[in-house]
Amino acid sequence: MNWQWFHRLGSPRWFYQKTQAWLPWLAIASVVLLVTGAIWGLGFAPQDAKQGNSYRIIFIHVPAAVLALVGYYVMAISGAIGLIWRMKLPFVVMRAAAPIGAALTFVALFTGAVWGKPTWGTYWVWDARITSMLLLLLLYIGVIALGQAFLQERTADKACAILALVGTVNIPIIYKSVDWWNSLHQPATIKLTESSSIHPSMFYPLLVMVVGFYCFYAWSLILHTRQQILVRERKTRWVQQMVASGSTRLVEEGGKA
Repeated sequence: MNWQWFHRLGSPRWFYQKTQAWLPWLAIASVVLLVTGAIWGLGFAPQDAKQGNSYRIIFIHVPAAVLALVGYYVMAISGAIGLIWRMKLPFVVMRAAAPIGAALTFVALFTGAVWGKPTWGTYWVWDARITSMLLLLLLYIGVIALGQAFLQERTADKACAILALVGTVNIPIIYKSVDWWNSLHQPATIKLTESSSIHPSMFYPLLVMVVGFYCFYAWSLILHTRQQILVRERKTRWVQQMVASGSTRLVEEGGKA
């Protein structure tokens, strides 16, 4: 079997060159979907029978929480690929995914706290879902801190990958926490194997927001990965040639001006 395509995916140069054309489309899709979903959900979706308008924060809270969990798997799987096949690019993706995931987890915790005040009467309770989400944030921060604790990039990559893989145990705990323990959180309303309990008038704008968050996550991850590639590959000939070509172009444009 020809595995050339797989190893090509592990090339930082190939990734940097191929993803240039993806960024504008992902940015446009993110803006269109997020603006559409936000206006639809915040302005036109009906009030909830019990929570009134306070439930509308789900259009931010739920997509952020979903992508925080998905992003951790992206980080852990990238780390595993880097460890197994000793590729450089997966490690770069892993390190780039950590701060994005941390930001999304923080947004999920913050919006959950804001939603919790009118719903539960308090901003914070130490139930299983919230505690495991806080642990997720600490795992993301741990990967970021561990990556900066080593002078050698390769050692830092391996340490981060191991921590990320160990932390995957927390993901199913987050997902099943409302079923396994007594929790103030309601059970999942959106289900893949069963009919969802959320009304279509609320579900469709939420779905648009989730897809918009996916596009935004992909755009952010690619952009951050490209930046990390330039930093790591700054001594390679292709990066130096690209920088020199860009500098020459700027000088020529300045001369014409």
